[in-house]
Amino acid sequence: MQAVKMYTTAVCPYCIRAKQVLKSKGVEHIEEIRIDQLADERVRMMELTGRRTVPQIFIGETHVGGCDDLIALDSKGGLVPLLQGQA
Repeated sequence: MQAVKMYTTAVCPYCIRAKQVLKSKGVEHIEEIRIDQLADERVRMMELTGRRTVPQIFIGETHVGGCDDLIALDSKGGLVPLLQGQA
């Protein structure tokens, strides 16, 4: 299983939903980076993704995007292969 990293904030319904989707696919650990607590990480997230909103999800080295992007990837059948390192 690929490592999963997610930029989040404390109260973010999209972050919660993304975590639910990932856990339903067998992800046991998500490295959460709280950008509401770490201003430097917010800047880093924006540099890496070009986006300002959370969540921003990385599976392995692949930037998936936000919650809607994650759900779209799953609906196309691409999430599980990416998690397994096959994409």
